[in-house]
Amino acid sequence: MPVVAAAVCPHPPLLIPELAAGAAGELDDLRAACFAALDGLAAAEPDELVVVGSGRTTGIRFGAAAGGSFAAYGAPQVAVGDGADVGLPLSLLVGAWLLEESTASFLPRTSVVVGADARPAACRHLGEEIAGNPHRLALLVMGDGSARRSEHAPMHLHPRAEAFDRVVADALAGADTETLAALDPDLAADLGAAGRAPWQVLAAAGPGPWRGELRYAAAPYGGGYFVASWSPA
Repeated sequence: MPVVAAAVCPHPPLLIPELAAGAAGELDDLRAACFAALDGLAAAEPDELVVVGSGRTTGIRFGAAAGGSFAAYGAPQVAVGDGADVGLPLSLLVGAWLLEESTASFLPRTSVVVGADARPAACRHLGEEIAGNPHRLALLVMGDGSARRSEHAPMHLHPRAEAFDRVVADALAGADTETLAALDPDLAADLGAAGRAPWQVLAAAGPGPWRGELRYAAAPYGGGYFVASWSPA
């Protein structure tokens, strides 16, 4: 069955207000964009939601009840899931938090890890595998842009960071799967762009044609964050 909707969101820990503390209001626009994108997934009425995020090992899957907390980021009181802490990677941890706070919380879901260093062919294979699911699927794809957009970024400023993120933003806005599939994994790694592999899974899982809407594109703390919604054209 086809993928009926897709959303792209970033996964900075500061999305969680308890972690942002006094700076929580600075990301209100980003949170609002994420929740609007998740509203779109719920409105598509899929049979199942698949969350894709980067981690250590490609192909690891977690059910909706998989537990996790933000203790490692200073907020042990913020937890997701109903089960034991299974060590969700940050991308899927933030994805679970967003979903549990959203109108899409009722959707049956599976979370899938793609290796942060997975080559494009492996990303394509995983995307095609996801697309082979017999149910009507929605995708939530978690991923950040370059972490080197300014001198105050998580990593030092890189002269190619802004241009890379502009290419990604344009591709997400235009639902351009070819451009996402062609992103250079070595450049993305140098720029600290954690979203490269998940975006390439998206490019293969939902080949389209799509209509894209870019809901957010900015680098508030020197790291590129994007929110986008894709629907069938």
